[in-house]
Amino acid sequence: MTTITTAPRTNVGSRHPELYGTITTMAAMADQAALAEGLSPLLIELVKIRVSQINGCAYCLRIHTADSLAKGESQERLSVLPAWRETRYFDEQERSALALAEYLTLIQDSHDNRHLYEAAAEHLTPGQTSAITWVAMSINTFNRIAISSSYKVAPTPQR
Repeated sequence: MTTITTAPRTNVGSRHPELYGTITTMAAMADQAALAEGLSPLLIELVKIRVSQINGCAYCLRIHTADSLAKGESQERLSVLPAWRETRYFDEQERSALALAEYLTLIQDSHDNRHLYEAAAEHLTPGQTSAITWVAMSINTFNRIAISSSYKVAPTPQR
């Protein structure tokens, strides 16, 4: 029988809290920019959830799914989010924002997928394109912090 052990990970946010604080500030500013550009709070959460799905960040998925539900998102839309292209649950602006977020998250394929950025930008203003870019970059950063620091994710105890 093979036993798998994992060496403890350094929590980079705790180790360098000033840097973590800067990322937190950047994320808040990205959200504010998105709101100022007329994007809804639910769309902002959908972008964070979709990016976290792609990156496999359970910690951020738990947070932003709960935030999304608290803001009025439906469980039905959240359940089909990974397959959003195959549904009619999302309007053109949401579809464009999700496509842009995926493009930015899968940046290693950006040269081959340049058309995805261009298609998304057709349905978003330049300000919205910029704001979604910042939201996607900030959640990608948080995903990387949580995953590399091995943030623990366990069920919330029932009351």
